[in-house]
Amino acid sequence: MTIKDTPEEWEVRATATPFVGNKTSVRTDDVVMPDGSVARRDYQVHPGSVAVLALDDQDRAVVLRQYRHPVRHKLWEIPAGLLDVPGENPLHAAQRELYEEAHVKAESWRVLTDVYTTPGGCSEAVRIFLARDLSEAEGERFEVEDEEADMELARVPVDELVRGVLAGELHNNCLVVGVLSLIAARNGDGLDALRPAEAPWPARPFES
Repeated sequence: MTIKDTPEEWEVRATATPFVGNKTSVRTDDVVMPDGSVARRDYQVHPGSVAVLALDDQDRAVVLRQYRHPVRHKLWEIPAGLLDVPGENPLHAAQRELYEEAHVKAESWRVLTDVYTTPGGCSEAVRIFLARDLSEAEGERFEVEDEEADMELARVPVDELVRGVLAGELHNNCLVVGVLSLIAARNGDGLDALRPAEAPWPARPFES
């Protein structure tokens, strides 16, 4: 038996969009179940995201602390952002987010992992990149606003992040998945065996 996710789409008898927000919307679908019955499913329609686990030469990750209103917490996160331009290359978006949020650039890029953050209630797909060979970016820093104006920036040893994840002290999805995927890759075939930065992403097709 091959353990691999596969695309599939069940029949939708009716659909509506009761809410449209700035970046996402809420959709209601009447979906035909295997027994022929119809069940209503409400979910958030999301454009997708990228995130970056950026490691410096001291094995520290670039992390940000930001207020997240839905969960009423300030969370430590890795740089991330929306893919709100149709067909945008996720690598280019990740490079932009690393520059804007951390004012850092990286010479080495790999795909660390791809995830659906909340597949039972949201269509968001995230590609998490591993970025290495870091240096300070040139030019002016990106002008931040709203929650980002209160954002803190730090470089934290990977071992400390792993400890925090397993202790239940760090909760951001991309940070947790990224850090644990990094450890798994190191303990497996090594970081150079990770997929190239331009690897296909069926969940969100893009232009090279």
